[in-house]
Amino acid sequence: MTSFEDLGVREDLLRGIAEMGFENPMPVQEKVIPALLGGDHDLVALAQTGTGKTAAFGLPVIQRVDTSRKIPQALVLAPTRELCLQIAGDLADFSKYTENLEVLPVYGGSSIESQIRALKRGVQIIVATPGRLIDLINRGVVKLEDVHTVVLDEADEMLNMGFVDSINEILSHVPEDRKMLLFSATMPAEVAKISKRFMKNPEEIVIGTRNEGAKNVRHIYYMVNARDKYLALKRIADDTPNIYAIIFCRTRRDTQEIADQLIKDGYNADALHGDLSQQQRDLVMKKFRDRVTTMLVATDVAARGLDVDDLTHVINFGLPDDTAVYTHRSGRTGRAGKTGVSVAIIHSREKGKLREIERIIGKKFERKEVPTPEHIIEKQLYNLADRLERVAVNEEEIMHYLPGVLRKLSWLSTEDLLKRVLSLEFNRLLDYYKDAPKIDFIDEKPAKKDKKDRKDREPRSEKDKDRRTAERGMARLYVNLGKADGFYAGNLIDMLNHNIEGQRVDVGRIDLMPNYSLFDVKKSDAKRVVAGLKGLEFYGKRVYSEIADADKDYASSSDRKSKKKSKK
Repeated sequence: MTSFEDLGVREDLLRGIAEMGFENPMPVQEKVIPALLGGDHDLVALAQTGTGKTAAFGLPVIQRVDTSRKIPQALVLAPTRELCLQIAGDLADFSKYTENLEVLPVYGGSSIESQIRALKRGVQIIVATPGRLIDLINRGVVKLEDVHTVVLDEADEMLNMGFVDSINEILSHVPEDRKMLLFSATMPAEVAKISKRFMKNPEEIVIGTRNEGAKNVRHIYYMVNARDKYLALKRIADDTPNIYAIIFCRTRRDTQEIADQLIKDGYNADALHGDLSQQQRDLVMKKFRDRVTTMLVATDVAARGLDVDDLTHVINFGLPDDTAVYTHRSGRTGRAGKTGVSVAIIHSREKGKLREIERIIGKKFERKEVPTPEHIIEKQLYNLADRLERVAVNEEEIMHYLPGVLRKLSWLSTEDLLKRVLSLEFNRLLDYYKDAPKIDFIDEKPAKKDKKDRKDREPRSEKDKDRRTAERGMARLYVNLGKADGFYAGNLIDMLNHNIEGQRVDVGRIDLMPNYSLFDVKKSDAKRVVAGLKGLEFYGKRVYSEIADADKDYASSSDRKSKKKSKK
């Protein structure tokens, strides 16, 4: 088996990484370290986060530095403050026994004066975010003319964040004969352009397959009605007693709403999005790293550079439009040889997007049923039993109180005592899940014969009238959008969540027709919903809504409107 010594790593660095628990090199390290130490080529390395890439470039970068010269000789660019600090910390750990080496993290959101003072004292390796580095270059504090090695880490993320111009500007200050390494989890066209423009005959190293998901990650999905996504999220959390997860949402608003709802429902959750100040962001992330918070609800932009080990789950509350974003999300779990789970909670219209992700990452998603109340309660009970078995008992301290407690509870049998302990823990769960229904979306289409039989059995007028009648305690609403407009249940829920003032609207039965839709809301919400939908547009079509009239033939009136529109 190959060792780090076989790869040419120096003795002082071998001592440093041995103390950190490094034994044998990971695949990315086996390929990158010799290429950086001895090769003449620039390097493009495609590898997921968590595969050991910081050591892959960090060890040879340190080894190539001349510690007798206190000038910048190596530059590592990272997309975010968090990743910048993490890389600088790792380099400092690797070089514990390397004398006179100075590594400086340079990033926004921290005192520029202290960074200037450190630069003036002299550093050999700068780890920087692009914005702050350009600021220091413009102030004349950073000189890059002696830099012989440049590393772009998470290059695809930097491009997603709009750093192309900044990278161009920075590289214009670096000698043309530098050695350059570009690390990326995926290889979109923009990353390929950067390598072509700034690198000389780059050698490409691929760990795994281009754009594939991390190998140790299991990909599963639950399909539910759009209105039941949050209920499914809670059941997944309840079915995983020791969950430690990032939940990804598409918008800041959804992120905050879901985090607030989880906190209200008693979960250790918090939100991470772009509306937070740097101080708030640091506090949220510290709580999450310390596991005070066990579920972090985040947007993709806010979570960039967030490096956390041992995540049990990454949960996609909404699938991203870009498959590369899904690859980054799922790559945050199953790291450093451990296993992880990437979960997608989808509704039926997202199935096509799921299949596209499967095609690109080369892995199949496993469909699972949303955990049932019975399964959740059983799982929680066994978890409690496990905790009771493993709890540390301070015999000396507890003996002081035990006689009085035993006298108090002496009338209870062992079984009665156990029942009361379990009830203390589980009454809330038992009450919540009492008579809770299954919430999986049933997407099997009835056979043609069944459809025909149903049509024959049920007169059209009665069927239409039943469709126009609300369920008990609800009001039936009409909206002039249907399947022909590309309007489905998810669009309706989204429209209500984002446009109706006040409390969130609970939606009941939804019937989607080709040219219109009917849906139930609580009677008390009906007028508020009609008012909130007034004047909206859906892909250029003006939205009209009203409280449905059970005697009105909406199908005919919608058909007439469609025909008039087509004649025009």
